[in-house]
Amino acid sequence: MAHRPLRGHDLAQRNVLMRPLPAADYDVVVAGGGNAGLCAAIIAAEAGARVLLAERATEASRSGNTRHTRNIRDSHPAADGFVSGPYPEAEFLADLESVTGVKNGELARLVIAESVSLASWMHGHGVAWQPPLRGTLGLSRTNHFFLGGGKALANAYYRELRRLGVEVRYETSVIDVVLDGGTCLGVVLALRDGARVTVPCRALVVAAGGFEANLDWLAEYWGPRAKGFVVRGTPHNDGTLLRVLLDRGARAVGDPKGVHAIAVDARGPSVDGGIVTRLDTIPLGIVVDRNGRRFYDEGEDLWPKRYAIWGRLIAERPGQLAYSIVDGPALERVIAPLYPPIEARSIDELAERIGVDRAALRKTIDAFGRAVVPGHYDPDRLDSCRTEGISPPKSHWARRLEAPPYFCFPLRPGITFTYMGVMVDRDARVQWHGEPVSNIYAAGEVVSGNILPTGYLAGLGLTIGSAFGRIAGRQAARHART
Repeated sequence: MAHRPLRGHDLAQRNVLMRPLPAADYDVVVAGGGNAGLCAAIIAAEAGARVLLAERATEASRSGNTRHTRNIRDSHPAADGFVSGPYPEAEFLADLESVTGVKNGELARLVIAESVSLASWMHGHGVAWQPPLRGTLGLSRTNHFFLGGGKALANAYYRELRRLGVEVRYETSVIDVVLDGGTCLGVVLALRDGARVTVPCRALVVAAGGFEANLDWLAEYWGPRAKGFVVRGTPHNDGTLLRVLLDRGARAVGDPKGVHAIAVDARGPSVDGGIVTRLDTIPLGIVVDRNGRRFYDEGEDLWPKRYAIWGRLIAERPGQLAYSIVDGPALERVIAPLYPPIEARSIDELAERIGVDRAALRKTIDAFGRAVVPGHYDPDRLDSCRTEGISPPKSHWARRLEAPPYFCFPLRPGITFTYMGVMVDRDARVQWHGEPVSNIYAAGEVVSGNILPTGYLAGLGLTIGSAFGRIAGRQAARHART
């Protein structure tokens, strides 16, 4: 059911009925304390705006999905000690187009152009870098890794907010928007003690995430299969504010069924497991479903360009479950996982241990072995090891599974964020079907559908959040201070 928009005369009534925050007169309210919201709050405060940041989580679990990240993709002209070489804007755009399958437009180019200054801006706001991780990631040239991971990144930004005098309120969420025609007059906050407070503001930045933690909402598009999803990040991204904006008339963008979902260890937690439950074993062996059958090319492309398709692929399989199988030599190249692999001395024993039909699994592995065309094996680039005469093929890194013991990792679809959000323009202003609201801006996951109709590049989520966070903060402060 759609919400009734609050009008100007409601504002005074709400302030009478609900306890206001002390001296609650803000230039900019930022909804959400993850990377995008933090960037927006920093930029707005540096521009002289009085900023309130509303973070739904506790202080200990603040910053949403950001605390589970570890790198950001950015265009840069040369190696700098933390990336191994240049990553031109044109190559960045070509990589993005290769994973989305479409020619990306103005906003994609804007994000890439903004990314050129991100590394220096982040470092200037307390973020430290580390050399790239080794293993199957292949990101040493394109991505900067932050020292200490996402929590360290967020902590650096929160220190900046403290220095700038930004008011941060934890366990506080924006649950409604006060509109008067084409203007946002304020927001309704839900406080930690259960109170509802209306707070006036001159501009609003929406950075409260998507709806990936709302399995009921996902089920509207995915049906019962949504119940098989693992929520990789924060449980707070349930789409509360996104739903409000869409009900008010904000223009939706992105596939409602679209999700960034990767393969995670099926033995991990159902929510907030983060990056440690991710498995990067798929290119090193084969993947079968519960029926013992392969169902997609495990070596289609370099892993950073294809890892984000596997969650959706597994979600389409029986029981939303699959198995990554490697042999001894391949296991040596696996980044240390959170849970040990299931080990067996033979294929038959492995089938029994994971509950897959022995004959079916043996048939799949034998057929795969016969199809392998030997070549020069190189896990760091697109090599010449492939299959012939089998469907689906394996385009690269195809090796026979013939060196026991065998190892298996059970996989489930781990959802990171949703693609459906609100349409924005170059100034991060939310677009509306009717009269546009002039002072509502958006950043982060809620705008990802403007850039990503499908597909993903490793580290791009933080790029989008950082770029639009800075734009939204800048424009919100400019609007509020004029």
